[in-house]
Order: sequence, then structure tokens, then C-alpha cells
Amino acid sequence: MYANCLKRVLDFTLALFALLLLSWLLLILTVLGAIKMKGNPFFTQPRPGKGEKIFPLIKFRTMTNERGADGKLLPDEKRITGYGQFMRGSSLDELPELLNILVGHMSVVGPRPQLVRDMVFMTPEERKRHNVRPGLSGLAQISGRNALKWENKLALDLEYIRNITFREDLRIILQTLKIVIGRGESPTELAVTSDYGDYLLEKGKIDPETYARKQEEAKELLGV
Repeated sequence: MYANCLKRVLDFTLALFALLLLSWLLLILTVLGAIKMKGNPFFTQPRPGKGEKIFPLIKFRTMTNERGADGKLLPDEKRITGYGQFMRGSSLDELPELLNILVGHMSVVGPRPQLVRDMVFMTPEERKRHNVRPGLSGLAQISGRNALKWENKLALDLEYIRNITFREDLRIILQTLKIVIGRGESPTELAVTSDYGDYLLEKGKIDPETYARKQEEAKELLGV
């Protein structure tokens, strides 16, 4: 009853309340972001949602669009600014995702929406994480976030979806607030990690041919 009906009602109510309550902060961050990023303060990216339906995730930008001599974007760690690190450490960059929750792309609690190029490397069992709406926070996020290995993060996602309850969602929400308001997330938790496919290739768990084929699959899903 809760997972199939009441959870969505709660998501909508909490997202609407938060947007109204934090409207002043969102306005300030939008203006500040436009100044710091020298342009559009928002960042959108296609992510797989419930049923693996692709939706545009919206966040505040934390990285510049600096490119190297070859015209390609520089690595993430070279493009993130001091402002961006503050936004990530405080999780303020995630606030626009309240709009994703409001329209039904996401939930307050659920597996974090990964990249499409990560999804294609998941096993059929791991892809069951997409049987529910992705979340603003989730079990993996309060358990270590990027400090966790990919296998552990995905295992926690599956553990969460096997037993979705109001009590567990409330626990995750309160623990998330405790982390964000209390100490913020550590550099290890916020560290930029390899994409899932890159990780599997580096660990020798897939061969280069499989890696290349999966990358092409991701491009097809994105219409690239």
C-alpha cells in the first residue's frame, strides 16, 4: 500500500512544501550560480528512471565547460571549482531535483539515478533497481556514497527495493539530514569515481570488446 500509492503522495507533498519553503534559497543560488558559472546555473543530464525510462535530471552546475587543446572537456576533477566543491559538500547542488520529484521522475528516497552508460553495464539483477523511481537520497547515500565500491552501492539499492516501508524511508531522510546539516559529506564520499563500465574494465571483469559494445548501446539509448 505504501510503496504503490502513499509513497508518491508523500513525495509530491514533501517536494512542494520544500520548494515553497526554500524558494528564497533557490533564487539566491540561481543568481549566484549564474555569476560563478558565467552563464546557465543549471545542469541537466539524461538519467534512467522507473522502468528505465530516460528523464532529464536537473541540478545546479558545479563544473565549468573548460576544454583542452583537442576540444574535449577536461576531466571532472579539473573543471570543478571551489564554489562547486562547496555546493557538492553541502548537497545544495541537488535542490533542483525537487522539481524532478514534483513531476514524478523521482522520489525523495530511492536508488540514486545513475548514468545511462552505467546502466548498460549492470547485470539483469542489478537493473532491477529501476523497478522503482530513483531517489534524491537512498540507502547507499547514507552508507558511504562514493566511498563504496560499485558492487556495494548496487547491492544496497537492491536491498532497499526489496522492502520499501515508510519507517525505512523516514530513517533514510533523517539520516540524510543529519549528514548534510551535521558534518556534510566527506571528501571520500564526494570523490569523483569511475563510470561503472570503466571500473569493470579496470578490474578485468569485462573485456575491451564487451566494453566497446556496451558503450555503443548507451549511445543508441541516448540517440547519439
